[in-house]
Amino acid sequence: MTDFLLTRRRLLVSAGAGVLGLTIVNTVTGCSDAETPAAATASSAAAGTTSAGGSSFGGWERVNLSYVSAYLLIRGDEAAVVDLGTPGSGDAIGSALTAAGSGWNQVRHVILTHQHQDHVGGLPDVEPRTKAVFHAGLNDVGSIVNAQRTLKPLGDGDEVFGLQIVDTPGHTLGHISVFDPSTGTLVAGDALRTTEGLAGSDPKYTADLDKAAASVKKLAALDVKTILPGHGEPLTDGAADALRKLAGS
Repeated sequence: MTDFLLTRRRLLVSAGAGVLGLTIVNTVTGCSDAETPAAATASSAAAGTTSAGGSSFGGWERVNLSYVSAYLLIRGDEAAVVDLGTPGSGDAIGSALTAAGSGWNQVRHVILTHQHQDHVGGLPDVEPRTKAVFHAGLNDVGSIVNAQRTLKPLGDGDEVFGLQIVDTPGHTLGHISVFDPSTGTLVAGDALRTTEGLAGSDPKYTADLDKAAASVKKLAALDVKTILPGHGEPLTDGAADALRKLAGS
């Protein structure tokens, strides 16, 4: 196991009038080299929304939230969102939904790939906007402490909105990826990154390097045509070959 950033819960205890108060403060750090996660704005979504994985019907939309991305899947009059970016990202994701011909009322599912703050920080902003079911990996659910409603745990092989859930532990022990078999699109969270070519989880922010490497091999066995990473640009050309090469390295 390498040096990495974990979820930390700082306990603040105060006593007054005979009452002992206990507060859990979420101090989850980000998982990129950006020093401070910047709050997303609606303009960043309008300028940074790009399509992947086919046409707008059944295709994916990227919401570029500065140094991290969220992804939208619009199917008919329903939608799913994967990851929520940094705190304050709700307006940007909402603007991207509108641009894609959808909106928060059409979102049926929100899937969180892992517990880090630059992927779940938007939760408090987004939860009041939608009646969607919120999901996260089984082993990360308990560490996402900024959720106001119950998160539905997901495990390997589960299906949500026609999407296949793939357990990809390593970056965090409960990390999951999302595979769309209809388009061959893999939303990889931080199991993969493309900031400097295709690579696996950044060792500086990885809980278990051996599990992270095994997860890359697992993903390489899928029929992948497009890779949508949490950090870096989508990989749409030669994704399968690049992933198999990475898995064999």
